[in-house]
Amino acid sequence: MLGTVLTPLPWRRPWKVASQVATLDQLSSGRAILSVGLGAMTTDLPLTGEVIDLPMRAEYLDEGIDLIRALWEGATKYHGRHYHYQCERDDLTEVVRPERERIPIWVVGVWPRPKSMRRVLRCDGVVPQIEIPGRPGSPDDIREMLAWFAERGRDDLDVVIDGETPAEAAAAAAHVRPWADAGATWWLETRWEMPHNSDERMAQIRDRPHGRTAYRLRAAGRSPADGGACMSAPVHRGFVEGMWATPRPRRRSRRSDAALPPPCRT
Repeated sequence: MLGTVLTPLPWRRPWKVASQVATLDQLSSGRAILSVGLGAMTTDLPLTGEVIDLPMRAEYLDEGIDLIRALWEGATKYHGRHYHYQCERDDLTEVVRPERERIPIWVVGVWPRPKSMRRVLRCDGVVPQIEIPGRPGSPDDIREMLAWFAERGRDDLDVVIDGETPAEAAAAAAHVRPWADAGATWWLETRWEMPHNSDERMAQIRDRPHGRTAYRLRAAGRSPADGGACMSAPVHRGFVEGMWATPRPRRRSRRSDAALPPPCRT
């Protein structure tokens, strides 16, 4: 997997993001994932003069997703409320078509806000931001969220959980397993609280016991009972002991007959 967690799309030019991610997908033989959100507004981040109004950023995000999808599908024009794109030359669009028919888009979704959840329905995965008054999010919240998606015909979404696991493998397994059991498909190792330039932060990243920041836990839309879990190689070797490890079939490239790397990857 190659991508960002995450790209504040309202503060980017969607046509440039579409071109950059499609190029990455070509260079990586179809391993790119685009993760997007509204962008954080806190006092410790730089002020750049970009739009900061939350409803306006939401509109930019929705149009940006639509425009990126249209360009990846070969469109040469798009006209929305905020974005206008038109190109008379189709070769400029064709040259940056993705390696695959569809590059996955993950989007931050605030559970249980309906408008935020409806945005997820248009994408391929969700980075949940659980906002339940008085308590942190839990695996039960993920189950409720997935039930909401399933009622609306989407049982195929990736669910991306981030956090920090203990250094010891068995303890790490115990920490991640409840989220995988609830339906999470990816675990991202994060260190949000630590200053970005601290020596301690960098040392912990280098010393992470499994040498990875992302782990595929299972295939979206499939339960452990039917063999749906899909663990990345470091996990196969004990990161989540006793978890399921059924590799998915190798897929074929849209552009050639060359087989793409299997989806179970970091």
